Amino acid sequence: MNWQAIWAIVGKDWKVIRQSRMVILPIVVVPLVILVVLPGILGLVLAHTEPGSPEMTKLTADMQTFFDNLPPRIRAVLDEFPSEIQQTAVLFFQYIFAPLYLILPIMVASVIAADSFVGEKERKTLEALIYTPTSDRELYVAKMLTPWLLSVAVSILGAVVYAVVVNVALWPIMGRVFFPNLAWILLAVWVSPAAAGLGLGAIVLVSSRVSTFMEAQQAGGFMVLPVIVLVLSQLAGILYFGVELVIGLGAILWVIDAVILWYGARHFQRGELMARL
Repeated sequence: MNWQAIWAIVGKDWKVIRQSRMVILPIVVVPLVILVVLPGILGLVLAHTEPGSPEMTKLTADMQTFFDNLPPRIRAVLDEFPSEIQQTAVLFFQYIFAPLYLILPIMVASVIAADSFVGEKERKTLEALIYTPTSDRELYVAKMLTPWLLSVAVSILGAVVYAVVVNVALWPIMGRVFFPNLAWILLAVWVSPAAAGLGLGAIVLVSSRVSTFMEAQQAGGFMVLPVIVLVLSQLAGILYFGVELVIGLGAILWVIDAVILWYGARHFQRGELMARL
């Protein structure tokens, strides 16, 4: 593997990404909405809701069925907090928001990967890329590295920002730093890199076969469907993002990533790209 050539392509892609508003805008706006705006507003609402108020009574009544169906291990975690509003906050920010966080690495990786080859076509630079002194496998690895590295960086930074927002917004009712827990740490460093890799192989292959960036980006939107299933499963009480689930989910995703990477590297050929110029 010619790593000097690979890192040269990665560096070139990074420069292009910084100059593309269509790429930068979603990878800035979506994290802000999911990790800052939504938790910030919800946290402030909970923090300024008085115990025993009509609003808190209604919220408790609405959540009671959900609380009753919690598994014993999750119920034990919530019982460590004395008040209902604290338990509600922990339930939302440690569990319900967890699958939503996984939208971030998949979305960032998909947007950047969608631009990997289609963007080269639209910028009329694909021919120069094809004739670079690299093998098909080296070109494939280089095109995978850029979105994966940026996705991991954005995801970990986003988790840190989310932790700060949650602890600051809920300080009036918690009185201490309560977030993150072990499951969220594993989610950030173990699952989110695997989630980013899940979309990369498929998106890079798709983007090498479609004509426009928008077509590739729309195809990448389907990668969010498994996350939506996780969100609905948690709301339905089927599963909860505890440590065991996070470790198992990460292991499954890494295995899928390995298969996709192997398949993509084995079947990727620049000759197919040349035929589409």
